[in-house]
Amino acid sequence: MRVALYARVSTKEQNVDMQLRDLRTYCHARGYSEVFEYVDAGVSGVKDSRPELNRLMDDARKRRIDVVLCWRFDRFARSTGHLLQALDEFRGLGVQFVSFQENLDTSSPLGQALFTIVAAVAQLERDLIRERVTAGIRNARAAGRTFGRPKVVVDVKEILRLQGSGLSLRVIAQELGVGFGTVRDRLREVSEKPSQK
Repeated sequence: MRVALYARVSTKEQNVDMQLRDLRTYCHARGYSEVFEYVDAGVSGVKDSRPELNRLMDDARKRRIDVVLCWRFDRFARSTGHLLQALDEFRGLGVQFVSFQENLDTSSPLGQALFTIVAAVAQLERDLIRERVTAGIRNARAAGRTFGRPKVVVDVKEILRLQGSGLSLRVIAQELGVGFGTVRDRLREVSEKPSQK
């Protein structure tokens, strides 16, 4: 069994000795002999990118480890969403996850059940957030609020005049202080109008 120990502290003044001592003891008690350590020292938990966690995830994807063991959830993941995403990826890779302090081991039936419950709650939370956002947008639209980039008003006659003088669409866009796409779209609108009648 190839085990990856992950430990993290937020500042350089702190150390991971206590975390690693507990994790090494856990491995020794279970007879795990192939143990790899990944330590992010002085790295905030809210950072998306942590060098040693990135290396651990890469090794998991390359099937170099069978179990990930951390001291606590908050040492491993920056948020519940991040934890669930990692656990879901581990499940797909066949990698077990153990949190020492929370006593969660996804290789046990109870650990699997707890993970399923936590995943369901997280999915419910995502669904509720999506519903609130959708309701908020609907409410804002009903109140007359518009979304997206404001439409740029460009005089089509001026575009046609500049085009008639031999300027390219890019140069016309620069002259009018608008994007190339805006000039192109206005000309397209003008050319489509007769065909719609």
